[in-house]
Amino acid sequence: MPDETKRRITLPITGMTCASCVAAIEKTLTKVPGVVSVQVNLATEKATVEYLRDEAGMGDFRRAVESAGYSVVGERAEEKVDEDLLKVQKARRRFLSAAIPTTVIMTLMMLHYMVVAIPGYNLIIALLGFPVVFLSGWPTHRASFMAIRYGRANMDVLISLGSVPAYLMGLAVFILPAASFIEMGASIVTFHLLGRYLEVRAKGQASQAIKKLLQLGAKTAHIMVGDEEKEIAIEEVKLGDIMLVRPGEKIPTDGVIVEGKSAIDESMATGESMPVLKKVGDEAIGATINQQGLLKVKATRVGKDTFLSQVIKLVEECQGSKIPIQEFADRITGYMVPAVLGISLATIVAWLVFPGFFMNIITWGATFLPWINPELGTVTLAIFAGIAVLVISCPCALGLGTPTALMVSSGMGADHGVLIRHGEAIQTMKDVHTIVFDKTGTITRGKPGVTDILSNPQFKEEDLLHLAASLEQGSEHPLGQAVIREATQRGNVLANVESFESITGKGVKGRVDGKEILVGNQRLMSDYRLDFSQFMDRLDRLEDEAKTAMLVAVDSKIAGIIAVADTLKEDSIQAIAELKEMGLETAMITGDNRRTAEAIARKVGITRVLAEVLPQDKVAEIQRLQDTVGLVAMVGDGINDAPALTQANVGIAIGTGTDIAIESSDITLVRGDLSSVVTAVKLSRATFQKIKQNYFWAWFYNGLAIPLAAVGLLHAMIGVAAMAMSSVNVITNSLRLRKAKIEPQFVRDNNSRKLTLPDPLSTDPRE
Repeated sequence: MPDETKRRITLPITGMTCASCVAAIEKTLTKVPGVVSVQVNLATEKATVEYLRDEAGMGDFRRAVESAGYSVVGERAEEKVDEDLLKVQKARRRFLSAAIPTTVIMTLMMLHYMVVAIPGYNLIIALLGFPVVFLSGWPTHRASFMAIRYGRANMDVLISLGSVPAYLMGLAVFILPAASFIEMGASIVTFHLLGRYLEVRAKGQASQAIKKLLQLGAKTAHIMVGDEEKEIAIEEVKLGDIMLVRPGEKIPTDGVIVEGKSAIDESMATGESMPVLKKVGDEAIGATINQQGLLKVKATRVGKDTFLSQVIKLVEECQGSKIPIQEFADRITGYMVPAVLGISLATIVAWLVFPGFFMNIITWGATFLPWINPELGTVTLAIFAGIAVLVISCPCALGLGTPTALMVSSGMGADHGVLIRHGEAIQTMKDVHTIVFDKTGTITRGKPGVTDILSNPQFKEEDLLHLAASLEQGSEHPLGQAVIREATQRGNVLANVESFESITGKGVKGRVDGKEILVGNQRLMSDYRLDFSQFMDRLDRLEDEAKTAMLVAVDSKIAGIIAVADTLKEDSIQAIAELKEMGLETAMITGDNRRTAEAIARKVGITRVLAEVLPQDKVAEIQRLQDTVGLVAMVGDGINDAPALTQANVGIAIGTGTDIAIESSDITLVRGDLSSVVTAVKLSRATFQKIKQNYFWAWFYNGLAIPLAAVGLLHAMIGVAAMAMSSVNVITNSLRLRKAKIEPQFVRDNNSRKLTLPDPLSTDPRE
């Protein structure tokens, strides 16, 4: 059960520029009394705070963030769609304001040094460079000042130290015979702003999932007021309103069909491309599309309680979560900027102390690198190298490696009906050894039907069914409901039940028509010392056929057997076969007797069977399996699965199951079929592969670039451009995740064939 004393809030934060900012905000918020955990996401520019509701609040968090030099901004759902576009436009304007004068500066520089000396060259570039460095670069310098003011260093500090001193030192040419650094200062700011623009644009593409989900919802609804139809805003729809949905329209909000029959496109919710036939009594999901018939739908969930709102919430939670590999990278980047400052200073000192060593290197480099000029002098070259080290380092790429991959991954999952609640599941899932499936409602449909009724000569079949079904009225178990359905379909009028008692994992007891009735398994009958030996052969036969045999006792005598069978879900066999091909072991856990359980397991291809497990013992079985094989994932759908889902290293809930099972899980499968488990595993592996690639390229870039810059072989202008591109490379690499094939192979094979959809409105004479 969720802890009611805790709350979770998401804070949109402005002013973050690199992973060092993430560390600063997390450290500040963690110090607020009552805060349990903090996760700051650089890619989404948001902080997710879990806190004790009676000890902390929004005001505390806002003051803490502001004390670190950042701001918490308000956010409305309708603003999210346009937010990224505004950021891109702003970043583009800033870049162009720097790029135009810098292009003129670089053109004049090449003409001045390579073609003909330009009169007043130094004054011209000083005038052109001032607005680039100090106006276009002002937000960067302001952020740098705020960082230093609050006792920390971030990427902005490196850019400011690389550009402002370079411009100021360049002014020395007016009074001393020195080299000009103004061109370098302007170029550093311009390439930095280019990187910011490309980064913001790429991050906007990575965050498409939330925007797409927000745009899916209907904006208005047609409701019935008496006999009249009225169009209202979606926000005005109330519980119980009857909504009129015409063909081609979106269903405004979650509800139940009260009139009509139609095919509904639920692909936005389940990823299923084929329309689903819906009729009176069936649930309809808000934002899905009514394709054919006219429907009347009664609103059952509105606002934040709708399916779409919950999906958006889960995707945002996943994007805001932090996985172990990211926590490690964030700790490293927290020390990176101060380390780079130290390396830059050490580089300048080393050049001045050992000029001969470095001059030999750049003299060699000048033979094939056109930007190296050994004639500039040791001091000038030392400053060049120090500035290059400052601006070439890139903690941004490290900070973006995981969150951008999670942003893309969570969106892909939502498109395929796989909702990742916690990002940590991505890293854990790839290492899972065994996936344990609950039987009823997971491997099977969870709606069994009566197949056999065997009675003693003293009882008629109808009488046995009548007594058992009447007793099962007090039970919600799927087996009991199957018995009730069979009785009512036969026209049997059920009697009242008295003294009803459910005996967990064994069966039920009570009084019907003045008789003491027991319905349950062999353990229940053994507990009451009833002899059922005359039925053993028939029990064995039924269980060999994968049927659940329930013994019925009347007044302490075995009266007969009612056998129930649950059909397998269509994709269970193929999904489990593909999981095996992926190197995963599969297991099944059930309260059924071993013979029945093993018969079902054989049908689907599962070799490890945990049978006769009472609901309260499922956690212990998962623990025992973890001790034996290592990491375990659990797939379940019922209330009694919730503790086991929590105990498993990765809990996977069938979305068609109970709310508490979903709340206890790490991953929720909207469709409820096992092919989604295959998708979840493939998505996990593909996502973590991208995360590892992102970190490799970020570390490889820094590991190669910093030493080259320190010895003078890498010009600062090239370095800052490469720095910008490293961040963009990480984001675009994450975007390439969209091309990953995460659907099960048998699903792709089926989709590749042309399918003819039958007319969903045709009337089946059997209905």
